Amino acid sequence: MLALETLGLLIGAVAGFFGANSLNRSALSSHSPATPMNGSVPAEITAGSVDGILEKAVNEPQNFAAQMQTGDLYAQIGRFDKAVEFYKRGLILQPENFEANVVLANALFDSQRFEEAEPYYAKALTLKEDDVNARIDLGATFVERASPDYDRAIKEFNKARELDPKSTGAVYYLGIAHLRKGDRETAIRMVSELEKLDAASPLVGKLRQNIDPPK
Repeated sequence: MLALETLGLLIGAVAGFFGANSLNRSALSSHSPATPMNGSVPAEITAGSVDGILEKAVNEPQNFAAQMQTGDLYAQIGRFDKAVEFYKRGLILQPENFEANVVLANALFDSQRFEEAEPYYAKALTLKEDDVNARIDLGATFVERASPDYDRAIKEFNKARELDPKSTGAVYYLGIAHLRKGDRETAIRMVSELEKLDAASPLVGKLRQNIDPPK
């Protein structure tokens, strides 16, 4: 059996996550943290079920669902290093699985390994090129990395906006990318664009605060 020193915390965190997936992936992100595989973790989480999932992942290395479920569990308590480990095990078994590529990319993003996250988002987009969230997150890796590539980020955010003209996330990130590039005027214009799309969106205030931080 795989020992987990924070079993009680893990159970509570998973239950909370499935109740309200509300945390931000980063200071910039409008998305949630490493999103689990759809339906891969049981809704009713108990110490016994967690132990069973972890044990199965270790004893059945060819069991794709067990690897991904274990990755999900670790992601929910912020143990992204372990989440990445098990997601990679699952991805070896199903390299063409869209969701598996995305959750691995998300876990890498959440652990601020932005350059490493990039190829998995890119792979996911070869499998589902019209996925707006994956496109936005791919662009975000170019904003967040130590050596940003704002032009490439803007290209990806514009693609996301073409796919979904109503995407507040794409507009928000366009504002951030232009602001960090030094184009304050365009960033301010993106605030207006956000207000047109959804004046009540928290991203409106968030982008304003980035443009004019509170003193």
